[in-house]
Amino acid sequence: MIEVVVNDRLGKKVKVKCLEEDTVGDFKKVLSLYLGTQHNKIVLQKGGSVLKDHICLDDYEIHDGTNLELYYL
Repeated sequence: MIEVVVNDRLGKKVKVKCLEEDTVGDFKKVLSLYLGTQHNKIVLQKGGSVLKDHICLDDYEIHDGTNLELYYL
């Protein structure tokens, strides 16, 4: 179990617990429960690169304590 920090760049930071084997799409679904928004309206970036829904978090080298940027469509 890892904890990922998501920052919406407006001052709101959310810590989400998940597994490294989860896909980005699964992570967005969990994150949407924390934020109260639809998962298909969320865009996540790491280092300026947009994360694709079908790829695992581990493949993007997202580990415990990783920070991700959050954008809305």
